[in-house]
Amino acid sequence: MAKITRPDDCQPARTLWFDRKKYVTVNFMVQNSKDLIVDIQEDKMILSCKSVDDINIYNEIYFYDRVLKFDSRERRYDRTINVILRKVKENVAWPRLTKDTAKPSWLAVDFDNWRDWEQEEDDGRAEYEQYMDMLHDMSKKGEAPAMDDLDDLDDD
Repeated sequence: MAKITRPDDCQPARTLWFDRKKYVTVNFMVQNSKDLIVDIQEDKMILSCKSVDDINIYNEIYFYDRVLKFDSRERRYDRTINVILRKVKENVAWPRLTKDTAKPSWLAVDFDNWRDWEQEEDDGRAEYEQYMDMLHDMSKKGEAPAMDDLDDLDDD
């Protein structure tokens, strides 16, 4: 991957994150992003894109702990860019996303998805497996299945 350079006229995307036993999820709030580049490394991540208003967006995050870069993925949606980072050390809580203790103003905890999973047994297993299925599906880029047989359902 080519080195991503920080544009002179850029701003960071508002970012929400939450922690799970085996992964960390980061959501960048960028509506209708274009020219998206996400570089996930073991100790940091760089996101570069343009917003719907052609504003250069650039976020560089040095992680609290290491991640498995080849087992981490990103997915672009209409309103967000979702990144799932697989932890090297599973079952170890991240008290913050960044290595630096000072929290950037554009970064916040996603309290809607946050859970104190350290006291949970396997409550998050189904959700984790759902995310892993989503990652697996994202890696397969095939043709959508034909749904011709759905007409047969009306005969009941």
